[in-house]
Amino acid sequence: MSYLEPTEFVTKMVDGGESKVFMSTKDTLIRAYMAGAILALAAVFAITVAVKTGSPLIGAILFPVGFIMLYLMKFDLLTGVFTLVPLALLDKRPGVTIDGLLRNWGLVFLGNLGGALSVALMMSFVLTYGYHTDGGAIAAKVSTIGESRTLGYQAHGVAGWFTIFIRGMLCNWMVSMGVVGAMISTSASGKMMAMWMPIMLFFFMGFEHSIVNMFLFPFSMIMGGDFTVIDYLVWNELPTVLGNLVGGFVFVALPLYYTHVRTSPSRVNKHTTEQASTFNN
Repeated sequence: MSYLEPTEFVTKMVDGGESKVFMSTKDTLIRAYMAGAILALAAVFAITVAVKTGSPLIGAILFPVGFIMLYLMKFDLLTGVFTLVPLALLDKRPGVTIDGLLRNWGLVFLGNLGGALSVALMMSFVLTYGYHTDGGAIAAKVSTIGESRTLGYQAHGVAGWFTIFIRGMLCNWMVSMGVVGAMISTSASGKMMAMWMPIMLFFFMGFEHSIVNMFLFPFSMIMGGDFTVIDYLVWNELPTVLGNLVGGFVFVALPLYYTHVRTSPSRVNKHTTEQASTFNN
């Protein structure tokens, strides 16, 4: 598997964050668009598998194929840049500023949204034969998901909002472990194995991923979901994005950076020091 030590791949994380800050607008938007589209296709694939087999676990097992495809093509998700780009700022890389960080996040957000919406429109057209049928069991399932994960949270008020936020944190904790996990290996097979496990976990557990939701909720509304755009933004997308940001940066980026790059001095082993002193005397 050609394993890399954390001190090596965490430096790669910082390098990756720096490169994304200076990437051209065109390249950033195109890579983000493709990432959003591929992840959306993976989501509808996993939902289709779950509906047809009656097993959500099988859908979760297969969902990571989309994440793996977009990662190997070096396409960018907002959840990934939430984790990597701040490290370049924290490491004081030359030319990396808050403005550059926000520019990258904004462009990736727009690109991901464009890709996810494109697939929502295409899949809704395909399932309904040009909006002439009801879309069948898959459309019904997606509509139910959209309502339960907006109005369902809204029914619990502030507690519901923070529930989404925490689910967003847990999601990007796992997704970022997939992003970082892929860096521990120099082989394609090793990267795939390292990515598969945390991505499968987040999907099966129903954690909230902002890019998946950029596809899922517009698709749900087209398929007849009884909620509004405001419901989606306030009771899902906004707390999910904030949770994704905190989860990836606080639970993955910072612990790795501060224990493998900006490390503290090791504690002195008093026993060994005393032995050495006795020997020297």
